[in-house]
Amino acid sequence: MYRLVVASAGLLAVLSMPAFAADPTVDVPMTAPGFDWTGYYAGLQAGYGWGQSDISGTEGGPFSVSPDINGGFVGGHVAGLWQFDQAVIGAEADLNYSSVNGTVEAEPGNNFGADIKWFGSVNAKAGYAMDRVLVYGIGGVAFAGIETSQSAGSAFSETRTNVGWTLGAGVDYALTDKFVVGAQYRYYDFGSEHYDGSTDFVGRDQDTKLNTVGVNLSYKF
Repeated sequence: MYRLVVASAGLLAVLSMPAFAADPTVDVPMTAPGFDWTGYYAGLQAGYGWGQSDISGTEGGPFSVSPDINGGFVGGHVAGLWQFDQAVIGAEADLNYSSVNGTVEAEPGNNFGADIKWFGSVNAKAGYAMDRVLVYGIGGVAFAGIETSQSAGSAFSETRTNVGWTLGAGVDYALTDKFVVGAQYRYYDFGSEHYDGSTDFVGRDQDTKLNTVGVNLSYKF
């Protein structure tokens, strides 16, 4: 009887070995995957801008003035991103309503002004992802509706669409799998645009440059 019990125990031990061998990682913890930045995004941004607008004329008596400009902006953006390992590339477009403006008095009673009514850009974007953090650079074609004005007894104003370029950098953080917040710095050079003037005011060229800092909130589809 004793030998039968020992033999039976040995047989059970042998039969149980394949079961343990078939699932050797049953107690090994799995590592959760990181955040995937690949996707399409839409959202809002707001911030503050400052810069300078150089206004010059050569008709009649030459003049040159440079009003400082500053103010807030608010707008929206859309983007598409693709992640390869930790590299992220994509494209982004934005459009903003702006209250960035300023005036300068060239002489008593003769005021020049510049007013960025709106601005936007179409950009390429590239960055480095560290799980839920994305550090990136951005740049592309920029455009803006810029008004030039002058008040010297009577008043003159004209708005043109300027086209130039922009460069910047920023950082985004994925709060959840759907919502992303971030901060960004941008530099804009909207180039020089000619304004025709009027009966009382000579034509002029206006060259506008802008710096912005802002925050953004995006939804990932």
